[in-house]
Amino acid sequence: MKKQLFSAIAIAATLGASGAVFAQNLAIVNGVAVPKERVEALAQQVARSGRPVTPEMQGQLRDEIIAREIFAQEARKQGLDATDDYKNQIELTKQSILIRELFTEFQKKNPVSDADVKAEYDRFAAANSSKEYKARHILVEKEAEALDIIAKVKKGAKFEDLAKKLSKDPGSGAKGGDLDWANPGNYVKEFSEALTGLQKGKMTDAPVKSQFGFHVIRLDDVRDAQLPKFEDVKPQISQQLLQQKMAKYQDELRAKAKVE
Repeated sequence: MKKQLFSAIAIAATLGASGAVFAQNLAIVNGVAVPKERVEALAQQVARSGRPVTPEMQGQLRDEIIAREIFAQEARKQGLDATDDYKNQIELTKQSILIRELFTEFQKKNPVSDADVKAEYDRFAAANSSKEYKARHILVEKEAEALDIIAKVKKGAKFEDLAKKLSKDPGSGAKGGDLDWANPGNYVKEFSEALTGLQKGKMTDAPVKSQFGFHVIRLDDVRDAQLPKFEDVKPQISQQLLQQKMAKYQDELRAKAKVE
């Protein structure tokens, strides 16, 4: 009776220990325990790559982790973990993970505040609160060509048609010389000065020379600058400020490092 009791206790203890092992691990592969945490780690990798981790994927992730353990065991069996290439790649991988954790921690401790984003938007708005100009131009290589175009327009030729036929600007030529709405500061100095000196609906009487060639410019319209709404650009500004913080942090680390 006592022997039977001891046997029952031993079996229960064994089953209990075995159950605990399986509760803590995803599987036992060739006697090696595979922790459940690896599934979560792999899920995080998938999420960082931009793919959604759905409940249906859990079985696939489990199978992937088990397959990796099987293949890794075989690689070790063949001694592939002892090669210099393997060791170097391991070190690089460790560095990549550590660097990612370093920058993640920095971002947590140095977040971009809403006040920072609003201040940056206000600076942008102040610098771009002037007028916008809607213009067309025809770009040619020689001054004589530009003079001939001006003469043809004055005689009744359509500016848009001449632009499509003669302009060397690949961006606007096909659109009849249309440059759309833009701040004059977006153009080279010579072009900007000639553009802002025109009256609406008028064309330059003389060719405008720039580093690109000779321009014939027509001003179609003028309006107050159209700035994007704060809420529409808030995410982009926040990301830009974060990148600036990260760049500064990296520069500071490089400056402090002693490299011989």
